[in-house]
Amino acid sequence: MDNKLEFAERLRDAMVAAGLEPRPGVLLSLFNGKYWGRSVTFQAVSRWLKGEAIPAQDKLVVLAELLKIEPEVLRFGSSVRHAVQEHRNRWQVGVGYLERETFDAFLQLPAPQRKLVREIILTFAKVYPAPPVVPPVPVAPVVRVARVAPAGPAGPAAPSAAAATGSTRKKRPQGRAK
Repeated sequence: MDNKLEFAERLRDAMVAAGLEPRPGVLLSLFNGKYWGRSVTFQAVSRWLKGEAIPAQDKLVVLAELLKIEPEVLRFGSSVRHAVQEHRNRWQVGVGYLERETFDAFLQLPAPQRKLVREIILTFAKVYPAPPVVPPVPVAPVVRVARVAPAGPAGPAAPSAAAATGSTRKKRPQGRAK
């Protein structure tokens, strides 16, 4: 499907979700009342809704605000938002203090040195490709269970002297066996 047609479908769906009729006249009056720039024409709004044109970014932001939807979702769809969130998560989870410190130092370099460092990093990335990223598996906490001696006919067994002192040495027999 064409990008313009996909945008028109998302725009109409957003209008319906906002409780509006997906007609050019409805959107025109709302949009021109909110937009701070030069007013748009009926024909321009009609072209947006028919899938013949996509508004400029400043107009798209106002449309999104009117329809209470994120501008990137209105323009590109929800799949792009998920891809952006995954990319952000990679930066939040995968980048530690050392990487952030290195990146800050990189940003302070003059443009020619940045270009050189970038070329070096990209060369290393080609020579040593990254292993596939495997999401971490949550580990269940280890639960320690205390061992209890089995109960005899007279009740639970009393701890031995060795167990009370923590000694693991075997006791010698007191007398010689005959």
